[in-house]
Amino acid sequence: MAKKILDVEMIAMTLIGYAGETKSLAYQAMSVAKEGKFDEAEELMRQATEEMLKAHELQTDLIVREAGGEKLDVGLIMVHSQDHLMTAILFKELAKEFIDIYKRLAQK
Repeated sequence: MAKKILDVEMIAMTLIGYAGETKSLAYQAMSVAKEGKFDEAEELMRQATEEMLKAHELQTDLIVREAGGEKLDVGLIMVHSQDHLMTAILFKELAKEFIDIYKRLAQK
């Protein structure tokens, strides 16, 4: 039982890491887009998407395990990791919108 709890905690901490990297890359992309460096911004957003997909894979694994009957101990760390992931997803989408706005402004 202790190993399963540790496993879920490690997954939660990994999710937090992927979410943090997603937000960081999206923020960097937004910043370079503000300077007119759109190719660099697109590359950073691609990397942000890769990090987010890694997080989704972990999250999906947990969902499949629970759907398969495995009882998962969901503690505060797991709830915190889900909060980080949702925030990262939202921030990435907002960054994309800002990058699009910067592109439009640069065309005028």
